[in-house]
Amino acid sequence: MLKATLRSFLAHKGRLLLSALAVVLSVAFVAGSLIFSDTVTHTFDRLFASTSADVTVGPKDDLDSQIPSGAAETVPAALAGRIAEVDGVESAHADTSVENITVVDSENESVGPTTGAPTVATDWYQTDRSPLELTSGRAPEGASEALLDADTAKSKDVSVGDNLTVLAQPGTFKVEIVGIATFTTTNPGAALLFLDSRTAPDQLLGSPDTATSISVDAAPGVTDAVLKQRIAAELGTGAYDLQTADEQAEDAAAQLGGFLDVIKYVMLGFAGIAVLVGVFLIVNTFSMLIAQRTRELGLLRALGADRRQVRRSVLTEALLLGLVGSTLGLAAGIGLAAGLIELMSAFGMNLKSTEMVIGVATPVSAYVVGIGVTFVAAYLPARRASGVSPMAALADAEVAGAGRPLRVRAWVGSLVGAAGVGALAGCVASSSTSTSASLLGLGVVLTLIATVIAGPLLVRPVIRVLGGAFPALFGSVGRMSQRNALRNPRRTGATAAALMVGLALVGGMSVASASMSKSFDEQIDKTLGADFVIQNSNFVPFSQEVTDKVRGTEGAGLVVRQRFSPVAVRLPDGRRIETTAAGYDPRLDDVARVKYAQGDTAAALGDGNFGMDVDFAKDHGVRLGSTIPVEFPAGRKTELKVAALTDLEAAEGFGTQGGLFFGFATIEKYVPGGQDSVLYVNAASGTSEDQLRANLDETLDPYPQVQVRDLADYKKLVHDQIAVLLYLVYALLGLAIVIAVLGVVNTLALSVVERTREIGLLRAIGLSRRQLRRMIRLESVVIAVFGAVLGLALGLVWGVCVQQVLALQGMRAFAVPWTTILAVVIGSAVVGIVAALLPALRASRMNVLAAIAHE
Repeated sequence: MLKATLRSFLAHKGRLLLSALAVVLSVAFVAGSLIFSDTVTHTFDRLFASTSADVTVGPKDDLDSQIPSGAAETVPAALAGRIAEVDGVESAHADTSVENITVVDSENESVGPTTGAPTVATDWYQTDRSPLELTSGRAPEGASEALLDADTAKSKDVSVGDNLTVLAQPGTFKVEIVGIATFTTTNPGAALLFLDSRTAPDQLLGSPDTATSISVDAAPGVTDAVLKQRIAAELGTGAYDLQTADEQAEDAAAQLGGFLDVIKYVMLGFAGIAVLVGVFLIVNTFSMLIAQRTRELGLLRALGADRRQVRRSVLTEALLLGLVGSTLGLAAGIGLAAGLIELMSAFGMNLKSTEMVIGVATPVSAYVVGIGVTFVAAYLPARRASGVSPMAALADAEVAGAGRPLRVRAWVGSLVGAAGVGALAGCVASSSTSTSASLLGLGVVLTLIATVIAGPLLVRPVIRVLGGAFPALFGSVGRMSQRNALRNPRRTGATAAALMVGLALVGGMSVASASMSKSFDEQIDKTLGADFVIQNSNFVPFSQEVTDKVRGTEGAGLVVRQRFSPVAVRLPDGRRIETTAAGYDPRLDDVARVKYAQGDTAAALGDGNFGMDVDFAKDHGVRLGSTIPVEFPAGRKTELKVAALTDLEAAEGFGTQGGLFFGFATIEKYVPGGQDSVLYVNAASGTSEDQLRANLDETLDPYPQVQVRDLADYKKLVHDQIAVLLYLVYALLGLAIVIAVLGVVNTLALSVVERTREIGLLRAIGLSRRQLRRMIRLESVVIAVFGAVLGLALGLVWGVCVQQVLALQGMRAFAVPWTTILAVVIGSAVVGIVAALLPALRASRMNVLAAIAHE
């Protein structure tokens, strides 16, 4: 049996290779994501461990915010001298390092990363742990000199002697590049500008008496933990944030982990799609091979092989397929990881392929996924093979019980489908976002499973409609292609299922994104009253200088500032919630249309008052007039009165939990040194919007990081952000299509082998090569379009339900991107044509007499 199994496996290696490609793709994404994340983690762990001070003393920060305030948290620079006196301290240095800057060249072009990495300005202070060394020029001396890192200098064509302008929080200043510093370790992708350590605090923080942190080196024989305890005893517990080198490295790694997780989960998403679609391909391949080997299996049974041996033989073939696919997939995963490392280098994160980390978990995961997928996919065909009767050796009999599964499918598909429809109905009816989202997830899974199970039942009615015009358009060739697709509904359904999965995902997400875009468009029209919105391109705050320049622009009338700050509120229900609050200038109503349940803008922005979302207030027992303790950064605390409750939908709200906002005087009092994030600008009387736009563009030309947007620009910004998610879905679709094409090719290739004699007879009675190729292409097209129709129908249902979940968050508009839907259907027909090229060519080249004699 083992010899027979191995010979059978090698006899069909060409067909099995197509199925193995699905395994290769899924394993490659799993292995590649693990190798890449392990490599980046290992590289940065070494960087953080080698560059962190023994103990770092920083400002106490109990508040976390996703929206920066622009204020740099500081500690007194004199703290370094105090810490230096602590027993066990060898040295202490006051550090200056900020990210709230922009650096531009002589042509006002930004000198900084375009990948989202920060531009960091810091003081030049070299120790044994410094990640850079001076490789050309000299160290900066005085306020007008600076160093630049070599990678940024190369990418932005900056050299020693060039002049740059630094837009910092305290103000703008110019520097001459007097030296270039090169990374001795991994370059994390940021642009680094180094200033003279004596002048950096004043230039970057606005005061020579402040620092962003204190770096402390331990004396020989003193551990980091002991030194931390001694410094804490000197400074007082809770006054500052103290971290050892290990703790600082761990904290930095945790922040990097968020970035890595995004990449890892995206790639694992690709792997999941590849696995899911690959299962259909493998099931179909083994089912067709077993159907074609009915005689062979019957002969084995007649020679004495029992059911268990036949089943074991088929599963052994599957395991061999999984082993080959996993090995090739692991190799492809290493190549994929190397490609990602090179891609990161193109974005400025200089990783080295020679330092690639392949942990034990990577090959284990690769083989578990690859072998597991093929084993599971081949199990049902193997069971079917074990049911072949010894009598099948006497005739070309079909596998026993081939007609029965459709009845079983009808019952199982109906039950699972009913449960899925019930879950989706519950999703639509629910008034709780979390409950609705949970039911949506359950409904999506169940309806997908139900459609896959019941797909063969839909083949005959749907394909009769889709291929109904074939006989009229293509005559007898069209009629035969339609009937070939109808001949084996089980096979057609399984082949189309691979394409259906990807298109269902695209259909659902397309409806969701179109609905989100339309909702935001409507809400922007309803709420934004300003002629222009001015904000940083990457949404970080800008300096006061920008605000002053905008106010002084000719034709600028009203300018309303928006500034953010992290806060924590202690609510009547006992909960302490950290969120982000916004501060506004008094004339907010002139640039925004805010809807209130109680109170008004004047009350909310009044001294000692603030506003809150009405639903948030109800959830936590807050009423109009309630006094709420509020914590600001640096330990500043106060109590504010709730003077207004807004009734804003999520799409038109302030974008943060609770929708907290107050007057500008409040935020300036408790968050001094903050920077504006948004300016709302209206044209002065007598100035047209076009003229003001031109004036603002001219004013802000020296500030390339700041963008001027009107209503249309603002909508486009929102659309672009939503499109990022859609691009990911399209990438998943591309992967699903690649595997689906393999599935259609596999099915048609095996079908051509199965119908060799039939094709020979058709050619003998006058069917030309061209007509034969057309017949196979039409068969492929109708199968692909069938999968597209099922997928899009399912995706539209999912999209409607997703929109109902979004409606609970205030995004109530519904839109269907019919252009995308039509393009997908046309694209599916093209996929069918492409997939049929090789099988059709092979069929047309058959020798007629040899085909007729084929058994």
